[in-house]
Amino acid sequence: METYNYKVVRQFAIMTVVWGIVGMTVGVFIAAELIWPQLSLDMPWLAYGRLRALHTNAVIFAFGGSALFATSYYVVQRTCHTRLFSDALAAFTFWGWTLVILLAAITLPLGITSSKEYAELEWPIDILITLVWVSYALVFFGTIMKRKVKHIYVANWFYGAFILTIAVLHLVNSAALPVTLTKSYSAYHGAIDAMVQWWYGHNAVGFFLTAGFLGMMYYFIPKVSQRPVFSYRLSVVHFWALISTYMWAGPHHLHYTALPDWAQSLGMVFSLILLAPSWGGMINGIMTLSGAWHKLRSDPILKFLIVSLSFYGMSTFEGPMMAIKTVNALSHYTDWTVGHVHSGALGWVALVSIGSMYALIPWVFNKEGMYSTRLIDTHFWIATIGVVLYISAMWISGVMQGLMWRAVNADGTLTYSFVESLEATYPFYFVRLLGGLLFLSGMFLMAYNVYKTVAGTTVTDIEVAQPAH
Repeated sequence: METYNYKVVRQFAIMTVVWGIVGMTVGVFIAAELIWPQLSLDMPWLAYGRLRALHTNAVIFAFGGSALFATSYYVVQRTCHTRLFSDALAAFTFWGWTLVILLAAITLPLGITSSKEYAELEWPIDILITLVWVSYALVFFGTIMKRKVKHIYVANWFYGAFILTIAVLHLVNSAALPVTLTKSYSAYHGAIDAMVQWWYGHNAVGFFLTAGFLGMMYYFIPKVSQRPVFSYRLSVVHFWALISTYMWAGPHHLHYTALPDWAQSLGMVFSLILLAPSWGGMINGIMTLSGAWHKLRSDPILKFLIVSLSFYGMSTFEGPMMAIKTVNALSHYTDWTVGHVHSGALGWVALVSIGSMYALIPWVFNKEGMYSTRLIDTHFWIATIGVVLYISAMWISGVMQGLMWRAVNADGTLTYSFVESLEATYPFYFVRLLGGLLFLSGMFLMAYNVYKTVAGTTVTDIEVAQPAH
């Protein structure tokens, strides 16, 4: 029997690639629907409104979630020098999470939804999510409890915070009154429901899409570059500053709504404070390469990891700026927000996940390295160009929309109709589609590379030193 449980790591790693392709394919399809609405064929389950929820759930929870499960299970074993707390519970988390994703893929196109952003799944699925998550927590923290070393590496602090916070967020926001098996109503009402939803919604970003992936970053960048973390002290400050401020930023999604003005302002202030710990983490990750910058020339896995941090820094600068009320008056409800989300989701989350998977898969499948380093390099450039095209189109489109919507004539009437703003937006949707297609094609390259690696074929295009493990 293996010293460590790599079986569940292998399962989640492979499904990370599979769900990445599925989620991004749906994303590309709905991007095309905004250009050619007739693609839905007038079928309700292919409507943009239904598939958009499927896309976000598939990319965040299926792709991102699988990457987090895989890496956290690997990292906690390696850094604690002990096997996972329970193989049976770990297996349950894999099959349970897979079932959650399949149920989402069935219910969301059918229009069975709670209509809460990032929490659309109905109450029976929410209960299954809770069972899986409690099992996940037991496996992770149980492994830490039985660790063979006194020290708890910083990556585990980030993974631990992500697991605990998501549990609290899910339980509170998903509180509902079931009416039938497929329909429930939120336990909250009006402005309180909105407040709870965006406390959940932004912290899903803050802890699922940030803290968990920072755990990934703090393990894989030092490991792949074979350099110690630039500043361990900064990593600890980064952790406590991030988790203590992120929880309060949610109201910036509700500027100029029925939410009390003081709550809006509080969300704005905490969003601005967040800039400091976010950039502290980015600097810590990038500066870990001090003295080893030459490795970026030959190791495309490092390119994925370092460029993902650049996008993380950019997104965490842009977010606080968009939280400022005067900026938000221009940006809210425009494509600028879509661009911001995807600079984080594609630029940060997807790139760091892809880089980590390229490093992890040969280790857990006991291979010398990935099948083709050249394919990894090609994937890096395709993905990066795709992200830049996508977010640039959405930034330009979004600012243009905001300016057109608020433009008034001398007599106070609107200068442009809403339809005119849609017509002006149209060309940018083509650029976004192209960016999405490029990113998706990179995922297919990855799938081929992973398949050939697991199948056991080896090609050494360029020698890349794999870190000892």
